[in-house]
Amino acid sequence: MRTVIVIAALLVSIALPNLASADRYKTADTSSPQEVADGMGTKFTRGIANVATGWGELPKQIYYTTKEDGWGKGLAVGPFKGIIMMLVRTVSGAIEVMTFPVPYPGFYDPIFDPAYVWQKE
Repeated sequence: MRTVIVIAALLVSIALPNLASADRYKTADTSSPQEVADGMGTKFTRGIANVATGWGELPKQIYYTTKEDGWGKGLAVGPFKGIIMMLVRTVSGAIEVMTFPVPYPGFYDPIFDPAYVWQKE
């Protein structure tokens, strides 16, 4: 019985802060029309930027792989990572452009981080 009480108290202590902070998350229903329009605009322009600059992942991944693992691995593995990340960024940008009116994921949050190719990982 004591174990059940301890587990219940632990679960309540974990759940209560999350329930209390639920109002800090924006949704389209609880936001002003200006916030929704700003979120849509940000998502649309981020998508356009990622479609246009997706190719930048190729040199970025070569650079980061070389920096972390040495020039041999950077030249051998970096281009493959770059091509894959280029496709991921370009496709995610296209998805953001097509779905900019939809507040997904989150409240018009980026699909993955970093949001732009020029930001640090």
